[in-house]
Amino acid sequence: MGNKKGIIIMVVCFVVLLAVAGLLYDKLGQGMGNQPLAQNPTQQADLPEAEQEAQPQAEMAPDFTVYDREGNPVKLSDLRGKPVVVNFWATWCGYCVSEMPEFQQVWEELGEDVHFMMVNQTDGVTETKEEAEAHLEEAGYTFPVYFDTELSASRAYSVRSLPVTYFIDAEGKGVAYAMGAIDTEVLKQGIEMVLPQ
Repeated sequence: MGNKKGIIIMVVCFVVLLAVAGLLYDKLGQGMGNQPLAQNPTQQADLPEAEQEAQPQAEMAPDFTVYDREGNPVKLSDLRGKPVVVNFWATWCGYCVSEMPEFQQVWEELGEDVHFMMVNQTDGVTETKEEAEAHLEEAGYTFPVYFDTELSASRAYSVRSLPVTYFIDAEGKGVAYAMGAIDTEVLKQGIEMVLPQ
């Protein structure tokens, strides 16, 4: 009789544990959906002059070196003169894969005015260049892709979760960023923040 009671208690505890885990998973999943932009730091153009001085100034975005599809090194600073959208992604990241069609669409519309750097986190273990290229070819993506094979870009931006997108103005200053997957509306909003007025 005591054995049956112990088993029943264990089963009930297990069911409760599963329910709590399910609730936490749903809560975390909602947090990874479409995220609003965070200014990096506060934009000041529309503030009165007295308030502008009290706000932090935009800082230069950290520079890094990644490699294009042919293996040529490319620095973020090489792209100054035009705004840059830097998106960190990997094929194993479901949220990254889900937002890529929107990046392709906006790149086709605005790629003349803005550099896109789709930075693949190519660590050689969880993600290889071959896996990333196979995914890009299968999906038909044509936006510019760069491989962070030395993880210098990921380290420079302290990337701990994917996807994450940074919006950098033509002078190389970080203006805004978004954690998690974003849609076309948020992507365009970020681009508007870095386009020359």
